[in-house]
Amino acid sequence: MISALTGTLKQVGEDRVHIEAAPLVYELLVPAADLDLLQAGVGQEMTFHTIYYIEGDASGGSLTPRLIGFLRPDDKRFFEKFITVKGIGPKKALKSFIMPCGEIAEAIESKDARFLSQLPMIGKRLAEQVIAELSGKVQSFVTAGVASGKKMGAIPTKYSSVEEDALSALMALGERRLDAEHLLDRAKQGNPSMATTNDYVREMLRMRTVRV
Repeated sequence: MISALTGTLKQVGEDRVHIEAAPLVYELLVPAADLDLLQAGVGQEMTFHTIYYIEGDASGGSLTPRLIGFLRPDDKRFFEKFITVKGIGPKKALKSFIMPCGEIAEAIESKDARFLSQLPMIGKRLAEQVIAELSGKVQSFVTAGVASGKKMGAIPTKYSSVEEDALSALMALGERRLDAEHLLDRAKQGNPSMATTNDYVREMLRMRTVRV
């Protein structure tokens, strides 16, 4: 069983990536929520936490092995819980993950069926089913940023929410928080016009390749 895969990100498509782990190139299906980060990381070494499953109908004689890849171990664990809901399989769940897992978990815990019903492949009835089966079981997956954002008087950090997202992205790629902050500070100094998380991540990854 392949539980994780480390290699060079060679190509990013609409719903999948190709990872070169010499001498092989693997195709991994990925959540749409990670595509911006992955586009910025082409050419970089990355680790994906993987789930293997068989797609197709055995009675029809059409079975295809698939690998799903997640940048963060918690995302993989949350996905494994999500697909325990009746009526949700790996393919449907993957298509629905257009938002970060922490935000989906927060919607489940707050019983926000409207949010969940707007995810692809879910709809109102399935959203209610997700809440019924998972509410109270996914609190640990709610991201710190989402949780703290709902609390009054939260202590501000020295970074904006966009910059914090960029830091989280680099830490998901294996950087320590302190090293990621150093890369962010260098990136801001070298290119102060950056405005989006994708801008920051791309520049930080570039800085990482020339780190001294």
